[in-house]
Amino acid sequence: MENKECISCDLEQKTGINVSYCYQCGKCTAGCVLSEEMDYAPSYILRLLQTKNAQNDRRVLSSNAIWICLNCENCIARCPKEINIPKVMDYLRERSRKERCIHKESRPVVAFHSAFLESVKRTGRLYEVGLVAGFKARTLRLTQDLNVAPVMFVKGKLNLFPERVKDENKIKKIFAQTIEKTQK
Repeated sequence: MENKECISCDLEQKTGINVSYCYQCGKCTAGCVLSEEMDYAPSYILRLLQTKNAQNDRRVLSSNAIWICLNCENCIARCPKEINIPKVMDYLRERSRKERCIHKESRPVVAFHSAFLESVKRTGRLYEVGLVAGFKARTLRLTQDLNVAPVMFVKGKLNLFPERVKDENKIKKIFAQTIEKTQK
């Protein structure tokens, strides 16, 4: 992993969040509905970042926890220092993708995120068939849940063709601006 600067330094520069404000009270972890499913609890993620150690940075970026976070914001509501952990997790996901150190169990989550964004980028809306096709192609789970599609189609839950937004250029502009913003 290229660690020219510590993650917490870059995180603070790009998001304005200083993880050193966390004094490890554990309220974020206590309020997190998925903390038991995470390999590292939210408070421990912050502690690892506070060390400014390259090995710990690597542990954080390759953790499953950053991909499990739902961004429900329970942690912010409970945090006495109001540390925006969901924003930290978003930053860590982006950095994890950039540095190609995604946890093995999290790859389907990343595939879903990518397929979802690609579907919206192409049509301006969520196109379920495109989403499922993109996800299945990325994960190579081509036959899993295959029996569900005909039932959903018969019940009118799946459209064969995507609905498009009126001004697709606005969507393209939003995606371009977002990509430009995240690359700074």
